[in-house]
Amino acid sequence: MTANLSLTPVAAVAAMLFAAPVMAQTAPSAFNACRACHSVESDGKSGIGPNLHGVVGRPAASLPGFGYSPALRSSKLRWDDQSLDDFLAAPSKKVPGTRMPISTPDPAKRAAIIAYLKSLK
Repeated sequence: MTANLSLTPVAAVAAMLFAAPVMAQTAPSAFNACRACHSVESDGKSGIGPNLHGVVGRPAASLPGFGYSPALRSSKLRWDDQSLDDFLAAPSKKVPGTRMPISTPDPAKRAAIIAYLKSLK
């Protein structure tokens, strides 16, 4: 008898979240689109978008030297799982006036991105 190794989407997301410490520094394919604007290196250099190294847990628009939108600067957000999930799903809905133009509608892709960002400490 063989085991069924296929995972439901929910189980796959849970597996990614629990594996996050093991996957540290390994970007999921869902992050590829993010790389067009964001860097994640520990040197803190930003691109078109702010560097995302250490973003989880810090206040929104708090990376020194990056020109955030007035909307994001006044948002009073702190980047945690929920605020990142909401923002990635619909940036301009979460923060009207943000300059972030790209959304990630797929919950599994958002979960993978957030797990990856959490691994960048």
